[in-house]
Amino acid sequence: MRVGSPHTRLIVLRGNSASGKSSVARALQVTRDRDLAVIGQDVVRRDILRERGVPGGSNIGLIDVIARYSLDRGYHVLLEGMLYADRYERMLQALRADHRGPAHFYYLDVSFDETLRRHATKPQAGMYGEAEMRRWYRPRDLLRDGSETIIGEDSSREETVRRILRETGLSSRPRGGAGEPR
Repeated sequence: MRVGSPHTRLIVLRGNSASGKSSVARALQVTRDRDLAVIGQDVVRRDILRERGVPGGSNIGLIDVIARYSLDRGYHVLLEGMLYADRYERMLQALRADHRGPAHFYYLDVSFDETLRRHATKPQAGMYGEAEMRRWYRPRDLLRDGSETIIGEDSSREETVRRILRETGLSSRPRGGAGEPR
Protein backbone atom coordinates (compact mmCIF):
# COMPACT_ATOMS: atom_id res chain seq x y z
CA MET A 1 0.00 0.00 0.00
CA ARG A 2 1.58 3.29 -1.14
CA VAL A 3 2.02 5.99 1.52
CA GLY A 4 3.04 9.61 1.69
CA SER A 5 3.62 11.79 -1.34
CA PRO A 6 6.52 12.65 -3.63
CA HIS A 7 7.14 15.62 -1.29
CA THR A 8 7.32 13.77 2.04
CA ARG A 9 10.64 12.49 3.31
CA LEU A 10 11.25 9.28 5.22
CA ILE A 11 14.39 9.42 7.36
CA VAL A 12 15.56 6.44 9.40
CA LEU A 13 18.29 7.00 11.97
CA ARG A 14 19.71 3.83 13.54
CA GLY A 15 22.60 3.04 15.84
CA ASN A 16 23.54 1.64 19.22
CA SER A 17 22.45 2.99 22.58
CA ALA A 18 24.06 6.39 23.31
CA SER A 19 25.23 6.85 19.72
CA GLY A 20 23.41 10.20 19.49
CA LYS A 21 20.23 9.25 17.62
CA SER A 22 17.77 11.00 19.93
CA SER A 23 19.79 14.20 20.25
CA VAL A 24 20.21 14.38 16.46
CA ALA A 25 16.47 13.75 16.01
CA ARG A 26 15.56 16.52 18.48
CA ALA A 27 17.98 18.93 16.79
CA LEU A 28 16.49 18.12 13.38
CA GLN A 29 12.94 18.62 14.63
CA VAL A 30 13.82 22.07 16.00
CA THR A 31 14.88 23.15 12.51
CA ARG A 32 11.40 22.45 11.15
CA ASP A 33 8.06 24.21 11.62
CA ARG A 34 5.71 21.42 12.70
CA ASP A 35 6.16 19.31 9.59
CA LEU A 36 8.56 16.65 10.92
CA ALA A 37 7.14 13.78 12.96
CA VAL A 38 9.83 12.14 15.10
CA ILE A 39 9.00 8.56 16.00
CA GLY A 40 11.28 7.23 18.71
CA GLN A 41 11.53 3.47 19.05
CA ASP A 42 12.06 3.86 22.81
CA VAL A 43 8.93 5.98 23.17
CA VAL A 44 6.76 3.46 21.33
CA ARG A 45 8.29 0.31 22.81
CA ARG A 46 9.09 1.41 26.36
CA ASP A 47 6.70 4.26 27.12
CA ILE A 48 3.55 3.51 25.12
CA LEU A 49 3.56 -0.30 25.11
CA ARG A 50 5.87 -0.98 28.08
CA GLU A 51 7.28 -3.80 25.99
CA ARG A 52 10.69 -5.41 26.33
CA GLY A 53 12.91 -5.52 23.26
CA VAL A 54 11.97 -8.90 21.78
CA PRO A 55 11.91 -10.37 18.27
CA GLY A 56 8.46 -9.89 16.74
CA GLY A 57 7.45 -7.31 19.34
CA SER A 58 4.21 -5.35 18.97
CA ASN A 59 6.16 -2.10 18.74
CA ILE A 60 7.35 -2.99 15.24
CA GLY A 61 3.84 -2.90 13.81
CA LEU A 62 2.86 0.18 15.80
CA ILE A 63 5.94 2.08 14.61
CA ASP A 64 5.00 1.13 11.04
CA VAL A 65 1.41 2.34 11.50
CA ILE A 66 2.49 5.66 13.06
CA ALA A 67 5.02 6.28 10.28
CA ARG A 68 2.54 5.47 7.52
CA TYR A 69 -0.21 7.58 9.07
CA SER A 70 2.15 10.53 9.52
CA LEU A 71 3.43 10.31 5.93
CA ASP A 72 -0.15 10.13 4.62
CA ARG A 73 -1.02 13.27 6.62
CA GLY A 74 1.81 15.17 4.89
CA TYR A 75 4.46 14.99 7.58
CA HIS A 76 8.07 14.17 6.93
CA VAL A 77 8.95 11.24 9.19
CA LEU A 78 12.13 10.69 11.16
CA LEU A 79 12.19 7.23 12.72
CA GLU A 80 14.98 6.80 15.26
CA GLY A 81 16.13 3.93 17.44
CA MET A 82 18.48 1.01 17.76
CA LEU A 83 16.10 -0.81 15.42
CA TYR A 84 18.16 -4.01 15.28
CA ALA A 85 18.44 -5.18 11.68
CA ASP A 86 17.31 -8.74 12.39
CA ARG A 87 14.07 -7.49 14.01
CA TYR A 88 13.16 -4.35 12.08
CA GLU A 89 14.65 -4.74 8.59
CA ARG A 90 11.54 -6.26 7.00
CA MET A 91 9.30 -3.46 8.29
CA LEU A 92 11.81 -0.75 7.34
CA GLN A 93 12.27 -2.09 3.81
CA ALA A 94 8.50 -2.39 3.27
CA LEU A 95 8.05 1.19 4.50
CA ARG A 96 10.79 2.36 2.12
CA ALA A 97 9.24 0.45 -0.82
CA ASP A 98 5.76 1.83 -0.12
CA HIS A 99 6.78 5.45 0.41
CA ARG A 100 6.11 7.66 -2.62
CA GLY A 101 8.83 10.16 -1.70
CA PRO A 102 12.55 9.96 -1.01
CA ALA A 103 13.83 7.72 1.79
CA HIS A 104 17.13 8.30 3.57
CA PHE A 105 18.61 5.75 5.95
CA TYR A 106 21.49 6.60 8.30
CA TYR A 107 23.49 4.49 10.72
CA LEU A 108 25.46 6.18 13.51
CA ASP A 109 28.57 4.04 13.80
CA VAL A 110 29.98 4.66 17.27
CA SER A 111 32.48 2.45 19.09
CA PHE A 112 31.53 0.78 22.36
CA ASP A 113 34.00 2.91 24.33
CA GLU A 114 32.49 6.09 22.88
CA THR A 115 28.93 4.93 23.65
CA LEU A 116 29.98 4.43 27.29
CA ARG A 117 31.49 7.91 27.40
CA ARG A 118 28.36 9.46 25.89
CA HIS A 119 26.05 7.45 28.14
CA ALA A 120 27.80 8.87 31.22
CA THR A 121 26.64 12.37 30.18
CA LYS A 122 22.95 11.42 29.86
CA PRO A 123 20.32 12.10 32.55
CA GLN A 124 19.42 8.39 32.67
CA ALA A 125 23.07 7.32 33.15
CA GLY A 126 22.27 5.86 36.58
CA MET A 127 19.40 3.70 35.29
CA TYR A 128 21.66 1.22 33.49
CA GLY A 129 25.35 0.78 33.02
CA GLU A 130 28.17 -0.90 31.16
CA ALA A 131 26.88 -4.47 31.56
CA GLU A 132 23.51 -3.66 29.97
CA MET A 133 25.07 -1.55 27.25
CA ARG A 134 27.52 -4.32 26.41
CA ARG A 135 24.59 -6.75 26.10
CA TRP A 136 22.71 -4.37 23.76
CA TYR A 137 25.70 -3.30 21.67
CA ARG A 138 25.87 -4.64 18.12
CA PRO A 139 28.85 -3.47 16.08
CA ARG A 140 27.92 -2.34 12.56
CA ASP A 141 24.39 -3.75 12.69
CA LEU A 142 23.74 -2.61 9.12
CA LEU A 143 20.78 -3.46 6.91
CA ARG A 144 21.65 -6.13 4.36
CA ASP A 145 20.83 -4.06 1.27
CA GLY A 146 23.66 -1.59 1.92
CA SER A 147 21.29 1.39 1.72
CA GLU A 148 22.40 3.15 4.88
CA THR A 149 24.72 6.11 4.96
CA ILE A 150 27.22 5.47 7.73
CA ILE A 151 28.08 8.43 9.95
CA GLY A 152 31.09 7.91 12.19
CA GLU A 153 31.66 9.01 15.76
CA ASP A 154 33.94 11.81 14.57
CA SER A 155 30.92 13.68 13.16
CA SER A 156 29.59 16.16 15.74
CA ARG A 157 25.85 16.44 16.36
CA GLU A 158 25.83 19.76 14.50
CA GLU A 159 27.71 18.32 11.52
CA THR A 160 25.38 15.31 11.45
CA VAL A 161 22.28 17.51 11.55
CA ARG A 162 23.58 19.75 8.75
CA ARG A 163 24.45 16.71 6.65
CA ILE A 164 21.03 15.09 7.08
CA LEU A 165 19.23 18.36 6.33
CA ARG A 166 21.31 18.85 3.19
CA GLU A 167 21.06 15.27 1.92
CA THR A 168 17.32 14.97 2.54
CA GLY A 169 16.51 18.36 1.04
CA LEU A 170 15.00 19.59 4.30
CA SER A 171 17.50 22.38 4.80
CA SER A 172 15.04 25.09 3.80
CA ARG A 173 12.54 26.08 6.46
CA PRO A 174 8.86 25.44 5.63
CA ARG A 175 6.16 28.09 6.05
CA GLY A 176 3.74 25.97 8.04
CA GLY A 177 3.43 22.45 9.32
CA ALA A 178 1.52 19.48 8.00
CA GLY A 179 -2.05 19.62 9.18
CA GLU A 180 -1.57 23.24 10.34
CA PRO A 181 -3.21 26.30 8.82
CA ARG A 182 -0.75 28.11 6.59
